Amino acid sequence: MKLKERIENRKKNMRLFRRFMPYLLNHKKELALDLFCAALTTVCELALPLIVREITDAAIEDIATLTIQKIISVAVFYIFLRIVDAAAQYYMTGGGHVMGSKIETEMRNDLFAHLQGLSFSFYDNTKVGQLMSRLTSDLFDVTEFAHHLPEEAFIATIKIIGCFIIFADMNIWFTLIIFAMFPLALVMTKRNRQKMRETFKDSRHQIGEINAITEDSLLGIRVVQSYANEPIEKQKFDSGAQRFLKLKRLSYKYMANFHTTVRMFDGMMYILILTGGALFMKAGQISPADLTAYLLMVSTLMGTIRRIIEFSEQFSKGMTGIERFDEVISELSEIKEKPDAKVLESTKGEICFDNVSFKYMGTESNVLKNISFTAKAGESVAVVGPSGGGKTTLCNLIPRFYEVCSGAVKIDGEDIRNFTVKSLRSHIGVVQQDVYMFSGTVKENITYGKPDASEEEIIKAAKDAGAHEFIMQLPDGYDTYVGERGVKLSGGQKQRISIARVFLKDPEILILDEATSALDNESERLVQQSLERLAKGRTTITIAHRLTTIRNAAHILVLTEDGIAEQGSHKELIEKGGMYADMYALYSV
Repeated sequence: MKLKERIENRKKNMRLFRRFMPYLLNHKKELALDLFCAALTTVCELALPLIVREITDAAIEDIATLTIQKIISVAVFYIFLRIVDAAAQYYMTGGGHVMGSKIETEMRNDLFAHLQGLSFSFYDNTKVGQLMSRLTSDLFDVTEFAHHLPEEAFIATIKIIGCFIIFADMNIWFTLIIFAMFPLALVMTKRNRQKMRETFKDSRHQIGEINAITEDSLLGIRVVQSYANEPIEKQKFDSGAQRFLKLKRLSYKYMANFHTTVRMFDGMMYILILTGGALFMKAGQISPADLTAYLLMVSTLMGTIRRIIEFSEQFSKGMTGIERFDEVISELSEIKEKPDAKVLESTKGEICFDNVSFKYMGTESNVLKNISFTAKAGESVAVVGPSGGGKTTLCNLIPRFYEVCSGAVKIDGEDIRNFTVKSLRSHIGVVQQDVYMFSGTVKENITYGKPDASEEEIIKAAKDAGAHEFIMQLPDGYDTYVGERGVKLSGGQKQRISIARVFLKDPEILILDEATSALDNESERLVQQSLERLAKGRTTITIAHRLTTIRNAAHILVLTEDGIAEQGSHKELIEKGGMYADMYALYSV
């Protein structure tokens, strides 16, 4: 690897550690207790070679000194050490993992909260399946990483320093020879460690792709089955699964190389101890008891080195999870709130577009160009025009789902960017053509507009929306489960529940995005009546596909790719005989 690349990797790792450390430091007490227990287990482990060395020395020098009393004393002491070791290990296994799970949960909660605050432009370019993978499986390995990283590092430090001191006391030169071998292990495993991390990241990405394919296919299962395209979906899934299998094979290849290298190094170390120890013992520089202690201590030390090297696998998985977490958490929302943003307490509802232009992120051409119009408080404004003219985009700028590129959207004469996003959106209600029903009950979907609403308020909102009657005919009334995305309800029923949701919110500004275009005639009539009740007294922006529904609008905008082509009342535009008149005549045929 080139020097520049190594430097970049180190910088990236430091950045990821900085991202992770605040979560770890949130649990200082648990971490301190975990490290204390780790120290106890290490001391207990290092004591055995010293005990064996003492007994061996006594047996060689004068067997008579090895009395029953001394043997029993040593045995009792070692039993005490094992009890301490077991208790410490119990906490490390239980409490340590709980700490890791808490960190994982905190990171997951922060990631979810961050995703909730990202603008529409982020979701326009991101697969939901990938985000689900980052929220779930990517953070599983963080639990082990959070627990074992400080623990393994602390244990290794104590053991290496402890072993060096004990070894040096026996023979400094033999000790230096042994310790000179350890950097070799890191060099021997370096390439495989790097490759493992790369393949772990690729595997995580591919899991996200499989999630995305699965979500897309299952949410669209009715379309899939209606076209009898199950084989196509299976082929897409199989293709993704095969790519994942290929990555797993590659990761296991590097893992096998890694573990084989570790075992080879392990064997080299034992050969060095046996041959080198025998030579030093023959030269009279170490005693047989020292050689026995060396072998036992090196076994302990090798176990530590092996765990450090093998922890590279866990380290790679954990760092991959943190890296993918960091990629999303570092995403900045296109919607930036001013530090001194005001809370919009109340509004008359006047909306003004002042020379507004907009284009989507990553595109060259504007969707909206120099749009200017005013919707007076309580006035009904309709937006019509050909597909692709930017009607929905225009409406999405009012609640700041997207940010204008130039110009300003104003409410009551003030730029909406001066208000907090939450307070702005609390005064705006949106009814869309594609109604989203959350998996839950009818009541839960209605109260999404006002979570603390009373039973009376819920029923009133449903009655105003023309939904109460059909809701009462459902098996469990307001407690009826609507199914995934409201699958148990008809289009008209879902639309009226969404209208009840907005009635409950009671906003001053209302946006109707082709709210009836996908309904049959009877459902359209019922929903249209509900919408008329909802729009009464509110500033209403209506995107209309069926022009007969907006004849009574105070102001109609004809929006095209080049901007506002015409504007005026229905009567004025018909008399003008322009684009609107042609569209209306075509619709009426």
